[in-house]
Amino acid sequence: MAAQTAPEQLLIARVMLESPLPQLDRLFDYAVPPALREQAKPGVRVKVPLRSAGRIARGYIVEITEAVEYSGTLSEIDEVTSTVPVLTPEVWNLARRVSERAAGSASDVVRLAVPPRQVRVEKTWQLEQQSGNPPVEYRGNPTVTGYGERVVDSAVDSGDRVALAAIPAVHEVSPGVWVGRWAVTLAEAAARTLASGRSAIVAVPDYRDQQQLIEALAVLVPLDRISQLDARQPNADRYRAFLRCLEAAPRVIVGNRSVVYAPASDLGLIAVWDDADPLHNEPLSPYASTRDVALVRQEQSGCALLFASHSRSTWLERLVEIGYVTPRAPDPAVLPHVVPTADQPGADAAANARIPSTAWNTARRALEDGPVLVQVARPGYAPVLACQDCRTPARCRVCEGTLRIGGARQTPSCELCGAIAADWHCRHCESTRIRLVTAGTGRTAEELGRAFPGTRVIVSDGERPHLTVDARPALVVATRGAEPVAAGGYRAVLLLDGERMLARESLTVAEDCLRWWSNAIALAAPRAPAIIVGVGGALARALVTWSQHRFAAAELPDRRSLRFPPMVRLATVTGRPETVEQAISTLPDSVEGHESATIDVLGPVDAGDGLVRATIRFDYAFGAEVARSLRSSIIRNSTGRTKRQTSKATGTKTSFRPPPVLRVRFDDTEIME
Repeated sequence: MAAQTAPEQLLIARVMLESPLPQLDRLFDYAVPPALREQAKPGVRVKVPLRSAGRIARGYIVEITEAVEYSGTLSEIDEVTSTVPVLTPEVWNLARRVSERAAGSASDVVRLAVPPRQVRVEKTWQLEQQSGNPPVEYRGNPTVTGYGERVVDSAVDSGDRVALAAIPAVHEVSPGVWVGRWAVTLAEAAARTLASGRSAIVAVPDYRDQQQLIEALAVLVPLDRISQLDARQPNADRYRAFLRCLEAAPRVIVGNRSVVYAPASDLGLIAVWDDADPLHNEPLSPYASTRDVALVRQEQSGCALLFASHSRSTWLERLVEIGYVTPRAPDPAVLPHVVPTADQPGADAAANARIPSTAWNTARRALEDGPVLVQVARPGYAPVLACQDCRTPARCRVCEGTLRIGGARQTPSCELCGAIAADWHCRHCESTRIRLVTAGTGRTAEELGRAFPGTRVIVSDGERPHLTVDARPALVVATRGAEPVAAGGYRAVLLLDGERMLARESLTVAEDCLRWWSNAIALAAPRAPAIIVGVGGALARALVTWSQHRFAAAELPDRRSLRFPPMVRLATVTGRPETVEQAISTLPDSVEGHESATIDVLGPVDAGDGLVRATIRFDYAFGAEVARSLRSSIIRNSTGRTKRQTSKATGTKTSFRPPPVLRVRFDDTEIME
């Protein structure tokens, strides 16, 4: 009698489904059929059946386990769509931690971390891997300069967390190529990490900063060891760069906020430039900022973490205050030449002058040597109009939007609907005369062109971006954040509209303005004057002494007493009154071991369309409990059903019953506006 062959052991794949439904935010077990055993590996993309007949879902295998004794029946994996393990264990664990912290779904984080598949790019990359071409070896031994002997080097080598005060200057990295000195610092830190055989991730706010960083890196490391992940890239280029990050060779990975999720071989450094920039705030669920994700990933990997900026944020200052992050400043210190006009003699007499005589004279002298930067608050020509007689804001008669003028001798038009206001008259006093309340980049450039005839005038804003300007004399009129880098630095910097920038209603308006002005001042040539108009007091002192961290530190006691971020965390809950009330009622009352921690609820307040919004303030010790409670409310709400809807067309009740709306957002930056 022939011996019977032992049955093949069952392999079980634990799969994360790509689904927006919160109740599906867990791992599902599927049997691995014998035909797919060689292909089904952790991290690969798969298609799996759902219980509903005929439905197929996409997902990723997270892990493979062996079932020694299993009597149940499991559905089998339908297809392995790609054999490339694009979801690494490190990124999966990061996605799980980030989603739990923000009461979100891990699949939402993975969607940000893993780009859509490009079949042709993937096949080409797999052929390259089979050929086994080794990467160019990098044997440099760079050091981070400008901070004393091996101060930053030792921090990078030992995996410390550092708040780095950037050197306010520009630097020529190669003949005719100038970048901000901060880009050189981060490039040196990344190159040092690469030389040690480990990878580095550098996150910056936008494409302007990426361009500077790439140019600084290009002179320090081989180009084939640099990967750029950017939302502006074509899908094929982004996926190709992502696949390079999966390779075993260490590399430097540069990109915007989502780059902190990039797979990296033996991660040794995460560097974040200007963490307070709003572009670091993710607009998609679970809304985690670059700073928060970087902190979580550093804790998991043990790599070094650098936060670099010209003006330290209050969020980072809090971490410095509690000793979680170590501050480091340039050595020797670099002190820009900042001149506030509000503190000068005769400032009261010139209070109404948008460009005082001091600024005019400074610009005239500086234009003899090179370019001059003029920073303004708004783009456009005249973005805000009002009645000349009664000062009532000018509104569109069609939609009540604000009126603006797009250029000289143009007719006012609506900013929202575009309607031409040819026959406008004030509804308050019937006057037909319009007053230009604010001057944007266009009008400022026009005025400066008349004041300095024969001088080049360059406008740089969102519609007309300029990354660099040469060393020839020119007036560069730019909005905040759109200032180009000048060869050799600007010979003078004029910061206009300071009072108007500070008039914005926001909790972070002061630190935002300080950051905008500091970044512009850092583009000046050594000892070139920076004139700040209409701003005095603590903000002016922080710029003159270049001690922005002291201003941030002075903000924290007031934030603590008022229970404002970053001294507490916030979460907003938006939905119908009954669902919001139910979510609030399940919040925890206390945290074991943290008896002094408190939690309070503000609202609910009307949010429009029959919805309300409640704001929850809680100490950091409550974070995990609040997140779990709100996540449970989201799942409970999603699996519930309301009454059947009645069709407007037929008058009959439909079978579809959508769940009531319930949206949760942690650390909501918009609530502080």
